Amino acid sequence: MKKLNLSGKDIKRLGIKDEQVIRIAKKTLMEHYKNLSKKDALSLLKKILHHPSKFANHPELGKIVSELPRNSQQKEKEPELQHIKPYNIFGKEYIEKGALDQMETAMRLPVITHGALMPDAHQGYGLPIGGVVATKNEVIPYGVGMDIGCRMAMSVFSISPEKINQDSKKLMRILNQNTRFGRAEFKEKKDYEVMDSEVFKDYPFMKSIQKKAYDQLGTSGHGNHFVDIGILEILEKHHKLNLAPGKYFAILSHSGSRGAGAEIARHYTQIAKNKCSLPKGAKPLAWLEMDKEEGIEYWAAMNWAGKYSETNHRIIHSKLATALGEEPIIKIENHHNFAWKEKSASGDEYIVHRKGATPAREGVLGIIPGSMASPAYIVIGKGNEDSLYSAAHGAGRKLSRGEAKRRFTKKELHEYLNTKNVVLIGGGIDESPLAYKDINKVMQLQSEMVDKLAIFHPLIVKMGS
Repeated sequence: MKKLNLSGKDIKRLGIKDEQVIRIAKKTLMEHYKNLSKKDALSLLKKILHHPSKFANHPELGKIVSELPRNSQQKEKEPELQHIKPYNIFGKEYIEKGALDQMETAMRLPVITHGALMPDAHQGYGLPIGGVVATKNEVIPYGVGMDIGCRMAMSVFSISPEKINQDSKKLMRILNQNTRFGRAEFKEKKDYEVMDSEVFKDYPFMKSIQKKAYDQLGTSGHGNHFVDIGILEILEKHHKLNLAPGKYFAILSHSGSRGAGAEIARHYTQIAKNKCSLPKGAKPLAWLEMDKEEGIEYWAAMNWAGKYSETNHRIIHSKLATALGEEPIIKIENHHNFAWKEKSASGDEYIVHRKGATPAREGVLGIIPGSMASPAYIVIGKGNEDSLYSAAHGAGRKLSRGEAKRRFTKKELHEYLNTKNVVLIGGGIDESPLAYKDINKVMQLQSEMVDKLAIFHPLIVKMGS
């Protein structure tokens, strides 16, 4: 039988920071529980952390308990779920039951004060995609999500939009040469301010993911992330856009904080779970207090991930602009999967979590994409407090990835794209436009939250294969 082999890193993932506790835990488990699997050993250690009093007098495991800080040896009272607080749902008839159930669970948490569900909502992990919740002094890592600071970015050029059809092969080559998806990296690297952040000096965990972050700079993830070349149609003159009505050549990208953001989400969610013992269905929504060490650390990591995502898009758009030999005449950006410190209309301060939701305060520009074969919209927020000053972040899935793969074929996907005059580079059946809700219907359902200023039509689409 293979003997147990634990590393300090394995134990740190449970949220243990004290080196003495890590050393004693590792020594005790590997000496006296060497026939356990790693999974079972870590599960045992979690039980000790959650219920130290039960193990305090154990001849071997009591040694671990004795090293724990005194305040962590006292079992924290399990937070009780409350009655479902009222929250606003936009387009309920188009939202699956799983997403509604997840939102109801969230609205039973004692720390959540307000909530809203966007019309593109679908089931996620913890909080549904399209869920918005407010707390007073707590941050919920999975209320933010895995792809922290996931971002939409657009560059608009003075190039004639007719060039897209005239020079499609050249543009496809430019797109291929200057973008990377998934595990692919750019060999050339430059110094970027985001990689010299103080978070790498202040927090050992952040130092552990620094190389991964550096290696993935300027790249996009798999799934629904993309870089599109298409036509932007300005519907009306608006001072926020400062472009005359008409059609323009534009590039639109969607990507986030890559592997680093996912590592941050997993790490701090585990710490939150260790500190906050919730019932089974609510466990992913464990929170950290903003005035405690762990909450302060997550907040710093989350904000770094947002800047990292912004830098990724800056690199992508800079490389493409250089290859085109043109500078953009305007840039538009917004992000989701984030938490903001905001004030309500009455002046109360909240932490607003938008997991797959676009900020839509009055006068704020945003980009709401559809699918690889449907339009994206440039919008301006109307400041609707009922939606917690938020809007949808896209069309939203109506079929899961697995269901899309079972239902559609590559031939059907490309035949459909041909009818829309869209060229796809990479991409998968799971991203078929038929797996998404109708973006135009989603826009109708949030007419109270945003006004449409422009429509982007994708024509050359690159996604992860």
